[in-house]
Amino acid sequence: MEEASPPESDARAAKIVPFAGLSFIPRAEGGDAAWLAEISGTKEDSELGTGFARLRNARLAWTVKYDEVLIVLEGEIRVEVDGKALVAGPRDAIWLPAGSAVIYEAEDALVIYAIHPADWHRSMSEAGRP
Repeated sequence: MEEASPPESDARAAKIVPFAGLSFIPRAEGGDAAWLAEISGTKEDSELGTGFARLRNARLAWTVKYDEVLIVLEGEIRVEVDGKALVAGPRDAIWLPAGSAVIYEAEDALVIYAIHPADWHRSMSEAGRP
């Protein structure tokens, strides 16, 4: 079977994203505690935002502006929501509906995230919300 490579100019083409080739960038609000590597999102004209997150000595408060799923690959993540702690380890998943006030905590974890809509910044601006 021949391996297909999408044309460079077609952002919507199916593709493989090798983990080794990802660039993790610090999440502004997290400083050195949260690093993200995007797989899909607005650059691909996708409604689904996905990627990897590396959390180290993290404690991040946030109100989720989108539906989110976290899948733990390594380590453990604790998400406090509505006064309840959700703790997930390898191969566990956490579902967070839009509007959830959360605190993400992890000593050292690698997770996959999926959010919808990927363009939540624009969606909120159009709705007149900050």
